[in-house]
Amino acid sequence: MGKPKAPKAPDPKETAAAQTGTNVTTALANAQLGNVNQIGPDGSVTYSTKGGQTFTDPTSGASYFIPQYTQTTSLSPQQQAIKDKNDAASLNLADTANNQSAFLKDYLSKPVDLSNEATEARLIELGRRRLDPMLADRDEALRTRLANQGVKAGSDAYGHELATARQSDNDALTSLILNGRSQAVQEALTQRNQPINEIIGLLGGTQVGVPQFAAGTNQPSLPTVDYSGLVQSNYQNQMAGYQQQVAQRNNIFGGLFGAGAALLGNPALSDRRAKKDIKPVGKLMGHKLYEYRYRGQFDDGQKHVGVMAQEAERKRPDAVSTRPDGLKQVNYGKLFQIGERMAA
Repeated sequence: MGKPKAPKAPDPKETAAAQTGTNVTTALANAQLGNVNQIGPDGSVTYSTKGGQTFTDPTSGASYFIPQYTQTTSLSPQQQAIKDKNDAASLNLADTANNQSAFLKDYLSKPVDLSNEATEARLIELGRRRLDPMLADRDEALRTRLANQGVKAGSDAYGHELATARQSDNDALTSLILNGRSQAVQEALTQRNQPINEIIGLLGGTQVGVPQFAAGTNQPSLPTVDYSGLVQSNYQNQMAGYQQQVAQRNNIFGGLFGAGAALLGNPALSDRRAKKDIKPVGKLMGHKLYEYRYRGQFDDGQKHVGVMAQEAERKRPDAVSTRPDGLKQVNYGKLFQIGERMAA
């Protein structure tokens, strides 16, 4: 078993460059998957590429070509005809509104007068159009009635009747002013706002809508591969394996050298016939190593690591000898040059 070699740590620059390449590739793939051409009864939306830009990774210097996508929306012949007519109508309305807007400049410079005097004057003007004919008819009827009753014009009774009638006329006009102020204000504002609303209406022409398409029903999105995470995980796994090999090697050498100076100078029982629970654990300097327990009278309750004398004898007969009881033993110091290795 040779000395384990520690894994080489990943180069951060190389890992970052590879991660950038993975990210760019995934983004391009997702763009291809997401740009789905759609065709409907009102038109279509299509995607195409023309040219692009070259992106250079400042870390690695690697260059990537990023295509430039163009989205094209096309209307059906019927929808295109509607749009053309609406555009023409909107242009005509805009021209009309533009011409009328010159009128607004002077019109808005004259604020509407909603004072009491102006409102009352407006109410009286509106009221007299209806009241004056009615009052004139009533006055005529009163004079006729007084004449028929024999009340002479110029008499006190005649004057009293006329004064009472005039007071009734004034009461009717006063009631009109009190009850009609809000209506008069509303009418004044309506008249004031009429040209403004007409121009606003001209500017608010409707337009044909752009076709709306639902998202594609089969548009998978590829996740970005965590390349740097995979590299780091692989390095950690390699390091864990290296540490395990080091620990195993230390355990093996600990098992070989655990007997201390006795193993360095004296052979140790290593005959296969004296061992049980044998498990191979590796190699050292071309010799197979095993973990085992001793049998019977040789069982000390401990696990040991070593070679099989029968196997070692085929390669290094000078390091193997036979005990008086016929079992073979191995001089590990001679077999592995333990003293020299420990000194090293």
